[in-house]
Amino acid sequence: MRQTMRTARHDPVLGLDAYCLRGLERPFPSHFHGHYVIGVVERGTRALTCGRRREAIGPGDVLLLNPEDSHGCVREDGALDYRGLNIPRDTMMSLAEEILGRRTLPDFTRPVVRDRELARCLRDLHRAVLEGGSPLRLEEALVLAFGRLLPDYAGQAETAACRAEMARACVFMRDRFAQPLTLADISRQAGLSKSALVRAFAREKGITPYRYLLALRVDRARHLLERGLSPAETALAAGFSDQSHFTNYFTAYIGLTPGAYRALFREERERG
Repeated sequence: MRQTMRTARHDPVLGLDAYCLRGLERPFPSHFHGHYVIGVVERGTRALTCGRRREAIGPGDVLLLNPEDSHGCVREDGALDYRGLNIPRDTMMSLAEEILGRRTLPDFTRPVVRDRELARCLRDLHRAVLEGGSPLRLEEALVLAFGRLLPDYAGQAETAACRAEMARACVFMRDRFAQPLTLADISRQAGLSKSALVRAFAREKGITPYRYLLALRVDRARHLLERGLSPAETALAAGFSDQSHFTNYFTAYIGLTPGAYRALFREERERG
């Protein structure tokens, strides 16, 4: 089996992360991120599920994932080589204001697009970030890539995409993800029965409340590891019951162990 290689770099000027996966063979369970994910598939094919949509993705395809878009994938043919950009909401809002003239978060309604010119621009931006290019090169690559992306593919995000009950449940879990929550706790805050809550999550997000909570914890753990916390400290701060439980879920969602993920950013800090 081919060994998975991952490289990553945060660019403080642009306010985003670039990363590269090579030789990835394992599937990813349904999960989501608290930021935008823009990526280009370079090798291999996968079956991608995003919400209720299922699409085959292959070389040259561009992935456009909004924050909290539930998605997962399984291998179809060949190991996956993939380059991606993680873009925080505030960075994306600034880009939308610069390029579209409106300070609102964009909403990508198509998780997969096939646009050769967009893929080329995203590759140029990705390389500039990983190589630590000059500020001029970085900013130019950013404007070229998002000047192509946002006008063609970004709608305006709906501020009330979920029903009020779902919104209350999501806020409650985001505020208390490190606590030992029960389904009764969440349903009580949402004002729904437990069965109605589970059905609403499946309909609106494509995952269960438990999976939503796990994804919140993994996302928090990722940020803590990037700051240099140990896996043991991170497990406790992110709300996992023990380090073994944390390691299993983090590896399933991210594709690297917590220690390996932390080492990527430690090496980046040492180079910087």
